Amino acid sequence: MKTKLFTAIGLMSGTSMDGIDASLIKSDGVNEYVNILDDYYKFDEIFYKKLVNLRNLICNKDDLFKYSNDLNELEKELTIFHSKIINDICLKYKDKVDIIGFHGQTIFHDPKVGISKQIGDGNLLSQLTKKSVVFDFRKDDLLNGGQGAPLTPIFHNLLSRFLNYERNIEYPICFLNIGGISNLTITQKDKEFSNNKFRAFDIGPGNCLIDEWIKSNSNYRFDKNGSIGKSGMIDNLIYNQAIENFEIKSYDQSLDIKDFDISFAKGLSLENGCATITAFTAHLIAKGIEYANNINKKVKSKYLFCGGGRKNKFLINCIKKNLIIHDNINFEIIDNYNFNGDYIESQAFGYLAIRTLLKLPISFPQSTGCVSPTIGGKVVKNF
Repeated sequence: MKTKLFTAIGLMSGTSMDGIDASLIKSDGVNEYVNILDDYYKFDEIFYKKLVNLRNLICNKDDLFKYSNDLNELEKELTIFHSKIINDICLKYKDKVDIIGFHGQTIFHDPKVGISKQIGDGNLLSQLTKKSVVFDFRKDDLLNGGQGAPLTPIFHNLLSRFLNYERNIEYPICFLNIGGISNLTITQKDKEFSNNKFRAFDIGPGNCLIDEWIKSNSNYRFDKNGSIGKSGMIDNLIYNQAIENFEIKSYDQSLDIKDFDISFAKGLSLENGCATITAFTAHLIAKGIEYANNINKKVKSKYLFCGGGRKNKFLINCIKKNLIIHDNINFEIIDNYNFNGDYIESQAFGYLAIRTLLKLPISFPQSTGCVSPTIGGKVVKNF
């Protein structure tokens, strides 16, 4: 019997805060999936600066109350921006859209105090678009003892099945997402497509430190293709001090960009600072890959780069140099297999929205550390 396919729009705004990734997919929420379209909607400079400035002000849970008026004002503006995206996609795609996966914009994430705050008003978005909306994806996982992140591994697990069946890639297949934070999903062979055949964890910074350095020392927002870092020289003294003073002690904890800072590179030129920070980032990512390699018992493994960081050629080369002795590891960008690496997360939130609609779990003990598989997200229909 053929399962019903739902149509969903997934919307994701990451730590770069530069715009919205939007994807339209069809899925049964389990093992069927078709990507229909992807698009990117950039924030204007004024709104971008508002988001960044507010995030920088919120350093603890008390600040959420202190700046609640600013949060509410920005949340409304962000939600209206999302509604225009949805209406634009619906004009391009004439068939019925069943559900919206609305991640919102993370402003504060600290699992130690049980808070992951994303701004975005699901009720208002439902009212403006006349669509059912799933939002607040992380709260239930935190209430169930989880870290609230990463949430995309169940979608990575689905993609691994396509890659194994249709492209003959042998397991284990690993997805290395380099967004603001880097996270890694290990998928393993599973004939029945059980939810238990994957593990996932945050492994370190991704683009966040490099972006912060570039924004603080130039008029650019990021290091395009890694060209600035490549043109600089790594300051080995500062680099060695940085890796000696900081390490990821446990891969059981989710990470936030505020867990890291760029102060160790103070005084370096734009290019040398970028090179040194990129090398530091690559070192931590490589340590995470080594951890995954031990889980995989050092068998031959495919690692697929996703997210904006996959375009930073200098970063990718630094990661590979750190792992040159591991000849069982094969790296590729996910784009080589007809998946657009810029939109994996937005597609994932469309998929997660369908799972929430069907009352299927979206987070798992082996990915977020929650006590049991958790049905996350709040479904609203406000029209």
